Amino acid sequence: MSLEIKVPPVGESISEVVLSQWKKNDGDFVEMDEVIAELESDKATFELTAEKAGILRIIAKEGDTLAIGAAVCTIEEGTAVAQKQEEKEVTQAESTAPAAEKDKAYASGVPSPAAAKILAEKGVDPASIAGSGRDGRLTKEDAIKAEAPKAESLKSKPAVQPTVASAGSRNERREKMSSLRKTVAKRLVTVKNETAMLTTFNEVDMKPVMDLRTKYKDKFKEKFGVGLGFMSFFTKAVCEALKDFPAVNARIDGEEIVYNDFADISIAVSAPKGLVVPIIRGADSLSLAQIESAVMELAGKARENKLTIEEMTGGTFTITNGGVFGSMMSTPIINAPQSAILGMHNIVERPIAVNGEVVIRPIMYIALSYDHRIIDGRESVGFLVRVKQLLEDPARLLLGV
Repeated sequence: MSLEIKVPPVGESISEVVLSQWKKNDGDFVEMDEVIAELESDKATFELTAEKAGILRIIAKEGDTLAIGAAVCTIEEGTAVAQKQEEKEVTQAESTAPAAEKDKAYASGVPSPAAAKILAEKGVDPASIAGSGRDGRLTKEDAIKAEAPKAESLKSKPAVQPTVASAGSRNERREKMSSLRKTVAKRLVTVKNETAMLTTFNEVDMKPVMDLRTKYKDKFKEKFGVGLGFMSFFTKAVCEALKDFPAVNARIDGEEIVYNDFADISIAVSAPKGLVVPIIRGADSLSLAQIESAVMELAGKARENKLTIEEMTGGTFTITNGGVFGSMMSTPIINAPQSAILGMHNIVERPIAVNGEVVIRPIMYIALSYDHRIIDGRESVGFLVRVKQLLEDPARLLLGV
């Protein structure tokens, strides 16, 4: 008797997924709720688990595109499960039984259940193998090595030497685009074609924020259990600026403009399979510590490909930090259907004029890309100036002025 495992529903707007990786091999014994494969949609990666214990029989291959409800594999139960349980019991018995009982049990040379299973799968007659165990019994290791002569014969053949590219060669290699990468590509082209996107720039003297971090980072870490980073300051500054310039927090829906009286801030994160944008819900009502905790949690899930659709759906404004990769300046692309995105960049010591004197300060260039259909130049520049003011005088973030 076997159970068919199908692609589960993973989101309202998702009709198909790609089987990106098998975590188990065909014929492996799997426990109930054990992860057996990874499924990848155009938005996230999901884990497929075994719905019961048994022997895995693979149907779909890695790279296959599967519709929701399509068969992925089957899990055989009954005899297979009983045999696996018997193997466990024998293994436990071998590890705990007195030596005299083991000698008696295997004196006749009959193979253990584990060895018998392996030999049966290989089609090898137990009588043709000399056991290496006590009193000539066949062990699991003997069964595994049963095809050693074939392996040796293969080794005796001359190895095929890999082709070494000569100097000046022009080799190519092709890789199939992942569902996530294809979706990102489509969305980027759509945004460029369907929005009136412009970018405005400013610079921020990061010394006040850096001094504040240096002074309080140890106490902050001790009290809240998270580090005090730049992202929390930028998120708070953005939330305050959005209150003064609500059009930056709006979106177009048909022939209407939808204004939000809340701030769900999307944070662009580089994940192993591409760029993802998880959301800090209600960021405008969170403290610096709560924002740092949310960022740490979402970034960890992104690295492990464990973000859910809900954690990446929605968002009213996006922050992206190219500075972690060394970017000095960029024009970030809007995260549709949002109308604006703030780009952070690296911090570099630069000479600037302060009170008529040239001083060296840690400067960051910031960029706001926005949809000119909703946001006018006055609003975009005013928003960016407000963010600059809040960061250069961090006390404003705490006082709300």
